[in-house]
Formats: sequence, C-alpha cells, structure tokens
Amino acid sequence: MSQKTKQFSIHEDWTVVVLGFLIIGISLFLYLPSVPVFKWSNGTDLLGDVFAYENLQILLIQFIYFISIGTIGVFLVGKSVKNFLLGFPVVYLLTVVALILAGNTFVKGLNLEAVIFSLAIGLSIGNFFKLPEWFRTALSTEIFVKIGLVLLGTSVIFSDILKAGSLGLIQALVVVLSVWYFAFWLCGKLKVDDELKMMISSAVSICGVSAAIATSGAIKGDSKKLSYVISMVLVTAIPMMIFMPIIAKYFNFPEEVTGAWLGGSIDTSGAVVASGSLVGETALKISTIVKFSQNVLLGIAAFAISVYWTYTHNKSSEVVASKPTLGVIWERFPKFVIGFIVASLVFSFLIAPEVRDGVKDSLKNLQGLWFALAFTSIGLETNFKDLFSNNSKKPLYAFLIAQTFNVVITLIIAFLLFGK
Repeated sequence: MSQKTKQFSIHEDWTVVVLGFLIIGISLFLYLPSVPVFKWSNGTDLLGDVFAYENLQILLIQFIYFISIGTIGVFLVGKSVKNFLLGFPVVYLLTVVALILAGNTFVKGLNLEAVIFSLAIGLSIGNFFKLPEWFRTALSTEIFVKIGLVLLGTSVIFSDILKAGSLGLIQALVVVLSVWYFAFWLCGKLKVDDELKMMISSAVSICGVSAAIATSGAIKGDSKKLSYVISMVLVTAIPMMIFMPIIAKYFNFPEEVTGAWLGGSIDTSGAVVASGSLVGETALKISTIVKFSQNVLLGIAAFAISVYWTYTHNKSSEVVASKPTLGVIWERFPKFVIGFIVASLVFSFLIAPEVRDGVKDSLKNLQGLWFALAFTSIGLETNFKDLFSNNSKKPLYAFLIAQTFNVVITLIIAFLLFGK
C-alpha cells in the first residue's frame, strides 16, 4: 500500500501550483464561490446574518469545496487521505470560529485579523490537549499556506513586482549575507553543534522553515534537530507577526518600509502575509515580494551549503552531503514562487480588467481562508515545551539573538531602500 502511495506522489510545491491554478481556473470558467458573511456587531447581527440559513449554506458549500481541493493535494503529495478527511473538518470548524471572532466590528477596529485568532485557537488546543498522532500528521500547513500564496499572485499586478522586485532582491542579498554570517559566528561562539549551526543560520537569514528544511537536506541533518529549529521559527514568528506591525504603526513607518521590514525579518511566508495584512494592502504586497526575493536565494544558498559541507565534513564524519551540482539549486528552489509569479503575469496581462474585478473578491476570500486554515494548523502542531528543554538553551539563545540582529539590520536597510 505504501509503495502505491509513493508511486502517485509529486513534490509538494508542484502540487500547490497545480491546486492554485485549479482554483483560479474554476473561478474563471466554472464556479465562483460566494463570499460568506462574518461581519457582526451584536447578538442580533450574529444570529440574523452570520448564522442565517443562507450563510450557513454558503459555509457548507465552501467546506465541500475546500475539503475536495485539500483531498486532491494530500493524495498528490502521498499523505493519508483518510486521516485528512477525518482531521480537516476539525481544522475548518476552528477556523470558522476564528473568522467569526474576527468579524466582530469592535475586533476589526483593533486591527486584529482572523489569522491571529486561528493561531491563538490552535495554540490553545495544541498546548493544553494531547492530540493523537494521526491528527497531527493529517495537518497540511505548508499546502494551505502555499496555495494561499499562489492565489495572492492574482492580486499583485506585474508592475508592482517590477517596481519593488529589484529593491527587494538588493535587500535580500544584503540581509541574507549579513544575518547568515552573524548567526553562524554567534552559534560558533556559543558552541552550538555544526548541524544546528547551519540550520539556525539559514532559518534566521533566508526564509525560516523552508530554509531549515533545505539546509537539513543539503547536509543530511538530524530530523530531531530540524524539528527543533522549525519549532523556534514558528513560535518566534508569532510575536513578530503581531508586534512588528504595531511598532510600525506607532512610529508611523511608511507602508513600503514596513512591508520591506516585515518581509525581510519574519521567517515564515504565512506570518509575513498575516503581518502585512495587518498594516495595509501596500505593505502586504511589498512584504510578499521581499520575502519571495529571499526565497529565490534559497536554491543558491542550499547549493553553497552543500558544497561547504561536502568539503568540510565528508572526511571526518559519517554524514555525506549530496554531491553539489546545478541540480541542487533547482531541487531546493521553492517552486510555489513560480505559481505566484505566473498567476501575477496572467492577471496582469491576459485577464481583462472587468473579469479581474469580477473574481477579485471571491479569490481574495479563498486566499484568506487558506491562510487562516494554515495558521490554525500551525497552532495545533506547535508545542512551546520543545523550546525549553534543558539541553536546548544555547541554540535557543543563539536563535533569539540572531533574530534580534536580523530585525534591526533589516529595518535599517528597509529605510535606506524603500524610505524615499
């Protein structure tokens, strides 16, 4: 049975590209999902609007739509369809609760988005209740967030990419090189082992989870160490996602600067999107473009790391890295970025403005729900206890100090490049 599953599996990034364009194609040519109502001010609104029969019908149809797309996704990547079908209804229900909470007019006045409630609900359940292993393995966080990112491309016209892309790439080069070297040096001073040193340096400087995974693959790293680094990335992304937009608003940073700061500092793509959306549409677009500029460097970084690891460890360790070739760059390159760019090109040049305007709200709703589902899943699978074990304090200190350096240096560079 396992051989059959493996036979049909394809790379996760290609899967989300396929699913993203399947959703776009359905929206353009077959079926445009209705946008459910979540806005309410009092109990009367809640019962009369949100829990109205017509709105519940829309939510049910939306549930069927999402579980169908998700089932295709988990099948293509070789995960258990049965576990997904059992676990997704719980994630969807929790996410709808988060959307209802965020739909309150008072909450909206506080600029608290649904993803924050999704994360909070997931964390509360994931840290206070022992979830069965099958349920944890059924969570498809990366698939959810990457589908949302592909759909985000439909709202970013190509002129925006041309305007901010070159500056984003310059910022990415400066930030990645300076932060990676600082984190690597700091880990050495704190005597963090070589595998963690490489994964922490990449995770802080490039793009969080994806960079940690790519680095671990390049050096054939220990899976437990990789899991630990991912836990640090996810947990530290939470306060950064919430408080950095607050700081930017308090000091009246320009939206372009704020977006560049968020995109260059926060380590997970989903958290970048969530924090950017807390500031505004311009910040969201700039933060996404800057983050993707860093993602572009992931393949190059993985190639360089594999070369370094091959020539420094293959003689003194049982760990033998993959032979560094140009193929490593392509293997480590985040393919979902291609989906984002193609979606942006299609909606910039091939879709008539009136058609684009007609599907805009529906696609934005779908995009937002995929992100909300992702953050519910992140909360459910994140355990704070992993960060405070007795044998992991030095890597934690190194990560936090390097992340602080990252936040400061990225803000300076963001002002220099985007503050004009």
